[in-house]
Amino acid sequence: MWTCKSIYRKLAPLASSTLCRHTARRAVLNNERRLPLVPQAHMSTGAPGSGGENILYYVLVGVTCVGGGFYAYRTIREDNKRYQERINEIASRSKRVVPEQPIVNLPSEPPGEQAAESPKETSPEVAAVDPVEPPGSLEDEMVLEPEVEPTPTEPASEQSVEIPAAEPVVESAEGAPVADSVPEEAVVQPSEAESSLEPSQVEVTEQPSAPVLESEPTPVAESLPAETAELPTTAESVLEEPGTIKPTDAPAPVEFPSHAPYLLIGGGTASFAAARSIRARDPGARVLIITEESELPYMRPPLSKELWFSDDSSVVDTLRFKQWNGKERSIYFQPPSFYVSPPDLEKVENGGVAVLTGKKVVHMDVRGNKVTLSDNTEISYDKCLIATGGVPRNLQVIERAGEEVKMRTTLFRKIEDFKALDKVSRDTKSITIIGGGFLGSELACALGRRSADSDLEVIQMFPEKGNMGKVLPEYLSNWTTTKVKSEGVRVITEALVKNVNYTDGKLEIKLKDGRIVKTDHIVAAVGLEPSVELAKSAGLEVDSDFGGYRVNAELQARSNIWVAGDAACFYDIRLGRRRVEHHDHAVVSGRLAGENMTGANKPYWHQSMFWSDLGPDVGYEAIGIVDSSLPTVGVFAKATAKDTPKAATEKSGTGIRSESETEGTASSTVASTPPPSPEPQQKDDYGKGVIFYLRDKVVVGIILWNVFNRMPIARKIIKDGEEHADLNEVAKLFNIHQD
Repeated sequence: MWTCKSIYRKLAPLASSTLCRHTARRAVLNNERRLPLVPQAHMSTGAPGSGGENILYYVLVGVTCVGGGFYAYRTIREDNKRYQERINEIASRSKRVVPEQPIVNLPSEPPGEQAAESPKETSPEVAAVDPVEPPGSLEDEMVLEPEVEPTPTEPASEQSVEIPAAEPVVESAEGAPVADSVPEEAVVQPSEAESSLEPSQVEVTEQPSAPVLESEPTPVAESLPAETAELPTTAESVLEEPGTIKPTDAPAPVEFPSHAPYLLIGGGTASFAAARSIRARDPGARVLIITEESELPYMRPPLSKELWFSDDSSVVDTLRFKQWNGKERSIYFQPPSFYVSPPDLEKVENGGVAVLTGKKVVHMDVRGNKVTLSDNTEISYDKCLIATGGVPRNLQVIERAGEEVKMRTTLFRKIEDFKALDKVSRDTKSITIIGGGFLGSELACALGRRSADSDLEVIQMFPEKGNMGKVLPEYLSNWTTTKVKSEGVRVITEALVKNVNYTDGKLEIKLKDGRIVKTDHIVAAVGLEPSVELAKSAGLEVDSDFGGYRVNAELQARSNIWVAGDAACFYDIRLGRRRVEHHDHAVVSGRLAGENMTGANKPYWHQSMFWSDLGPDVGYEAIGIVDSSLPTVGVFAKATAKDTPKAATEKSGTGIRSESETEGTASSTVASTPPPSPEPQQKDDYGKGVIFYLRDKVVVGIILWNVFNRMPIARKIIKDGEEHADLNEVAKLFNIHQD
């Protein structure tokens, strides 16, 4: 009994305390000495020992649990209600029109047990469509999923309703076939199986070879789950009601890959040279060229030279011409068979070069390595070349003039410009060329030759004192002006245009000195403006002095981006920073950029040349900095019948002389036999010769006047960068005194 009483006395205080039985039991089991600390937990609403501790706490916990359970119950109940309403809506819309929609996204949740069962075998490429999902909720990004070849023994999918590829039919709500002329791209089934699916689980079978088409101008899609593929929609038909096919206008199919290891922006000479160089170093490379023009890559020099001297009346259509040596060739670098179709670029085994024509790159994401086209399509890349060239400049007085003046003005640059000017030269009586540079002088001579057989009047005006006055020394510029006049051209020197008006069916050009020239058509040949529209979005630097993208000696603007051609302001390791607008520079810089894109890391050391022909009898080749403001030294000799552009092409075998010059190297700067001493220079006899341009007594530029196939020697002289006490001795290296 004493033992029981002793135990009772120990347990009685615990029974009368404010602790609950659970708390007391846990405290006793843990440590009896901690019991006095429990009432000090500040969880009671009353004084210790009052019997009201923890009441509010347990009430709050209980209310929270009950409320949470009620909320979860109500949410699940409402979700089930909405789900049932949606199923009922699908089941009752057998006569509703299925709205035409672009490619849309799939929810990520699995279809569960609501998938429709079908005894038929289905195509593995299926996509889910939510007919009531608004297109505005989708991201403007296209994601193409890889095709998966079905196996003959593959069981039918429970998430798709199969339509045979050979005889596609559209089933009505009762399952009966009601159409047999459904397009092969895709067929949507508003069948009984559809009513048992969730709205996001409506399945469409796809023909594996069908192209992905856009049903709206802006492609919109999201990345799909791995278990599904993207829906290839078509705008050729929409289902107005079960069994009814409504044809609509179909947009052009997608004609480009979503990714290109080598992406070249621009379809000119530089891009083609880069593509050829990339393929030479990486035979399996896949190269995609994007160009605004509708033409494949072509050479521009014949547009102002040989094409105008062709006797073939169909030259405007064929764009094939005879060179000075009589050989015929096309203006295009390669025929269409050379290129890979853009959709096949990712599939061809050994890679290739594809050209995407009529597309313009409007934005560059250099961090994401992708570009955006004008139609909001995105193409990713590994390495990119910008070779956008430039656009012809126009006179501000013409830009401010009315539409009648602009309609009668040609900015000469592309094939379309050549065709338009050819037509104008045959339909009008007067053409005025504004500009005395290379292009203006070449067009003046070409049109002057044509005027000999017609009543066409050709006028050339420029602000300089003589033709090509910014390039040639004054005496040679005056001689060239006389040569152009002899071709039947009316030359107006020191002509500054004040304004242009269209009056009484004529263009009236008023000069600042009061002279007025009336003509039918104007050709503005006043220079080129480099295309640097992508500089802002790409974060590239534009040179403030020369224009164009600033690049280093390796033609790199920043990581994975190179620039070549007219748009590149490069660092010449011999002559400093420069920008060159000539065919040979496009060839050389494009080739170098292509090599560096494949890891060559070569600097731009090559001095590119350029040439101009004033018909088949007079031509010159130049290299380096040729500026008439620099001191010049000219050494001339009498010309022979061999000293003409025509003879030069006969010897080299090509009309594009830089093709034979850029690969050549000068093995020695010493003539094999000592040439005779220079003969006394006859007055105004500039048959052939060499003009040296000096800066700080060092030769920085050379013009070979009617001297051909000597460019490697000129290139080496500039590369050496040495001072020469007697340039007459240097001129002997070109053998100008030999017959």
